[in-house]
Amino acid sequence: MMTRSGLRFRFEAGVHKEVREACIKYAKWLRKEFEFPILLVFYIKKAPLIKNKEKELVSATFFAPYSKNVEPYARVATGYYCKDKKERGKDDALASILCSINHEFVHYLQWINNKPLTERGVEKKADSILNKYSSVVDHP
Repeated sequence: MMTRSGLRFRFEAGVHKEVREACIKYAKWLRKEFEFPILLVFYIKKAPLIKNKEKELVSATFFAPYSKNVEPYARVATGYYCKDKKERGKDDALASILCSINHEFVHYLQWINNKPLTERGVEKKADSILNKYSSVVDHP
């Protein structure tokens, strides 16, 4: 079976327009900077939290299949955006969501490169990718 390649974002109805625009902009940059040999789909949810496979409430999660013939995916909760925007401002609120996306993207990189899916080093790698993006993107 041949798997598809690329990066896609799917937005649940009700996701804030500013979140959608920021995600699309970030996805365009990611596609220029990284290869996606196996399709990665991000499902952007309007809920403030989502359940992972252990039934815990989390802000984001990554599904890493055992086989490279099955496409992975990530889910990211964005329902806290309006509250965060009021408390911390638009830039920081969007950055928080992009951090969640980026964290799950690093898990994708671990999976695609056959590295153990661990939290060790994820934050450091995620921060370096987001810092690179931050240096080239306009801030509101």
